[in-house]
Amino acid sequence: MPNWLQNQIKKAFYEKNSYQVKLLNQCWYYYCRKNTPS
Repeated sequence: MPNWLQNQIKKAFYEKNSYQVKLLNQCWYYYCRKNTPS
């Protein structure tokens, strides 16, 4: 996982920002799907 994304997730969790956490999780999911050959 990229460092910037880890930091964003930590910050969102710290602020209990569930919307942000969901958004970042979706970003990470699509990032993984895009970068793994199917």
